[in-house]
Amino acid sequence: MEIKKSEITRWAAMGPRAAFGMAVLKLYEEEPDFFVMSADLGSSSGLARFYSKYPDAFVNVGIAEQNLIGVAAGLAKDGTPVFATSFAPFISMRASEQIRMNMGYMSLNIKAVGLGSGLAMNTLGASHFGLEDMAVMRTIPGMTVLCPSDGLQIAKCVEASKHYDGPVYIRLSGGADIIYEDDFDYEIGKAIITKQGNDVAFIATGSIISQTLKAADLLEEKGITCKVIDMHTVKPLDKDILNSLTEYKLIVTVEEHNIFGGLGSAVAEYYANRKERPRQLMLGVNDFYPHPGKYEYLLNECGLTPEKISERVMETYAEG
Repeated sequence: MEIKKSEITRWAAMGPRAAFGMAVLKLYEEEPDFFVMSADLGSSSGLARFYSKYPDAFVNVGIAEQNLIGVAAGLAKDGTPVFATSFAPFISMRASEQIRMNMGYMSLNIKAVGLGSGLAMNTLGASHFGLEDMAVMRTIPGMTVLCPSDGLQIAKCVEASKHYDGPVYIRLSGGADIIYEDDFDYEIGKAIITKQGNDVAFIATGSIISQTLKAADLLEEKGITCKVIDMHTVKPLDKDILNSLTEYKLIVTVEEHNIFGGLGSAVAEYYANRKERPRQLMLGVNDFYPHPGKYEYLLNECGLTPEKISERVMETYAEG
């Protein structure tokens, strides 16, 4: 799927859900061999243009996430890819049993898309925060978990998922910063190094990588050079990248998710049985439900602003 420079800028400015909708539309115009589904969130999913132009390829099951996965399973039974979309906490937990059976056990070709995950649904509170979805989805056998970081990577993720044979969970979090200004190679399971450094290695996933890169710049001003890794695939992790980090004094995982069960846990699990492993600092939502507010307010409350990330790293790095 060829993506123009102007599209990269426009999609990033739209936000993750609109970028997803535009990516799906563009992909379908080139490869019209998949279905898109919604649990009564067509417009909120960024899919208004898609269902207006291709109504026969779009299915709205209403506010019924469990039925969403059941119908998706029927459509995917012959191998046809199906993108099933709903807000992250509802598709990952309300429909978890159906996902376990139809996507995990049956390995059907469904791409479940968690919209507005992390703190993206900032004013709606705990019922809409997506703080547990990675943890739930990581435990489903055979499930691939993807967390794109900006508009261009969302498009890459959509295309790669469509061509990937098997169940996928795509997690769309908050923020609209541009991480990738030019086209790049994207491969499921292969992380991307976005910044080089020798002292601290950041491993981030989703749109929070924007705050991580800014934190790395603040640390460099204090003499600490940082490598920043975009771990867009949380399951399976890029083992080659992780194997290359054993000489770092400190690795720092950053995620817009509960610190339990997400990226930090996945990285810690990988290193647990290794003889040589670096010290790890896990940054995320510290096992609580934040108060509703503006996105920037929530990042500050959770310690995920560049300033607070760099402060935590400085403290831990100084401890040796």
